[in-house]
Amino acid sequence: MREILEGIFTWPWFSQRHGYDFNGYLVRHPGGNVCVDPVEMAPEVEGELASLGVDRIVLTNRNHFRASMKLKERSGAPIAIHPADAGFAREKGTRIDEELRPGERVGPFQIVASPGKSPGEVALHWVERRILVVGDACVGKPPGECALLPDAVIDDKPRLAVSLRTLAALDFDALLLGDGAPILEVDARRSAGSSRDCPDEG
Repeated sequence: MREILEGIFTWPWFSQRHGYDFNGYLVRHPGGNVCVDPVEMAPEVEGELASLGVDRIVLTNRNHFRASMKLKERSGAPIAIHPADAGFAREKGTRIDEELRPGERVGPFQIVASPGKSPGEVALHWVERRILVVGDACVGKPPGECALLPDAVIDDKPRLAVSLRTLAALDFDALLLGDGAPILEVDARRSAGSSRDCPDEG
């Protein structure tokens, strides 16, 4: 596990099927540490998470239940997800404790609706630190750029396009992605002529 921004730790789990890393994040916060989209973890990572402490587990979308139950059983932390995606996660054996509602806060983050890939997808915006966490609305592929997941796994692509425009309009300097490589200097890239909009993969 490594600290990529002050107080924000990440660990990867490589997906052979997709050809890139899935990422779990731990965000340290005085109000309680938040773990976002925990992925499979080696014993040493599990030990580090236990040492740092996990007070809440947040899932940005239905597919990111991944290792959430393993972490819940180790830490006792409640799992939160948007109610529109909760049913799928429960079918996979995930015990959901709390609901994520757009406009509310979870830890340091403002919850932002970003439906399209799934109906209950949310992003997390740390306004004060200008950090945006995105689950599956787009992926960091190739490193330093964004792309969409394949059409076959997107429920409503026009709705996703609207969500991406909403996310792109937010004020953020770092883009932490659940899938693929995070982008830690968005503004620097934009000033060099790059766009932070996520393009269509196809």
